[in-house]
Amino acid sequence: MFNATSARLGAMMFLQFFVWGSWYVTIGNYMVAQGMADLAHWPYTVSPIAAIIAPFFLGLVADRFFAAEKVLGTLHILGGLIMFAVPQTTGTPSLFILLLLLYNMCYMPTLGLSNSLAFHNIENQERQFPMIRVFGTIGWIAAGLFIGFVLGQFSGEELPDRTPLPLFTTAIASLVLGAYSFTLPPTPPPAAGQAVTFQSIAGVDAFRLLGSRSFYIFIGCSFLICIPLAAYFSFAPIFVANAVYDQGVSNALVDVLPNPSSLMSIGQMSEIAFMLLMPLLFMRLGVKWMLTIGMGAWILRYALFAFGAPDAMFWMVAVGILLHGICYDFFFVTGQIYVDKKSTPAVRGQAQGFLVLVTYGLGMFVGAQIAGALFNRFLGDASVLTLERWQDFWLVPAGFALLVLVLFMMTFKDDVERSSD
Repeated sequence: MFNATSARLGAMMFLQFFVWGSWYVTIGNYMVAQGMADLAHWPYTVSPIAAIIAPFFLGLVADRFFAAEKVLGTLHILGGLIMFAVPQTTGTPSLFILLLLLYNMCYMPTLGLSNSLAFHNIENQERQFPMIRVFGTIGWIAAGLFIGFVLGQFSGEELPDRTPLPLFTTAIASLVLGAYSFTLPPTPPPAAGQAVTFQSIAGVDAFRLLGSRSFYIFIGCSFLICIPLAAYFSFAPIFVANAVYDQGVSNALVDVLPNPSSLMSIGQMSEIAFMLLMPLLFMRLGVKWMLTIGMGAWILRYALFAFGAPDAMFWMVAVGILLHGICYDFFFVTGQIYVDKKSTPAVRGQAQGFLVLVTYGLGMFVGAQIAGALFNRFLGDASVLTLERWQDFWLVPAGFALLVLVLFMMTFKDDVERSSD
């Protein structure tokens, strides 16, 4: 099953998520250090805006006119050039955020592109895709460890997360991935020659072709669950820095992983284990229970953060991070496989792009704005964060996620066949 093509696709996934992990985990702490704490949710707002635009780009360009690997390479090279300029604009917050928007407009379409490129070049989605996608998780871990152990050697007394070094790392890695993308297996546009319509570009055609009651429920619940999920991506690194490193927590794991991005990489380490188990679990559990367990893990994570915050209970924070393997794999990766199994080759790019729009786009956009409002309400000035107020913050997404889980369990029916070979 794992051949030379799979290895090449795995390398693509490694770099794809190394690029993302290099800046996404650290940007909040960097902005706090630069006096932009009240704007720390904006990188997690412009990213969803770009994700909303991504399906239009995929539906028009990647599905109709150009090979996927060439579009992937071009976007990463442009993104790398933009990211080089981002740290130069910290004195002008509006320009800083604008450049992050432009960068994300280059990056977010590549999530759907890399998925559709991988699916195009494999035969068994349930068995092969998790084995390829796990290299993306390894790439994210490598980014966190690189920041802690390599960049930490150049950041002096400051945590590397609070310096521009991770952003420069992102820029360089983007250029490397851009060049590598042009060597990937040729993946021609599946809808070449078809008429260009707003419905096809927006993904409406894919939505109709994939349409069923269960699919509509899946899309609706995916949107809703991403609202509380945004709180983790936006503020967990700041919370970890405050609850662990600012408190001087003494722990062997903290001593080994001396900065927030490195500590948070243990979540991706657990993700590897569950990614490798996914082919077996998918066959036994099916889509509904995979998604249900994933949503339940998010609730448990937020509860651990909430009740562990006041007394800086390190084990509760660490377990909450470790749950990332279930949180991410069972929800996001299962969702990608579900959409691909429901789609046809002609709309594969549209379908993956539509899922990006709903989750990383609309859901994360609404969630980031709500999380930002909650942060400013409960925690106020980030320079005087109090652990007791973090409890109030984390209980809100926990309660919301619980409501979505109940709705999903009561209404969704698994309607895809499971591979048995």
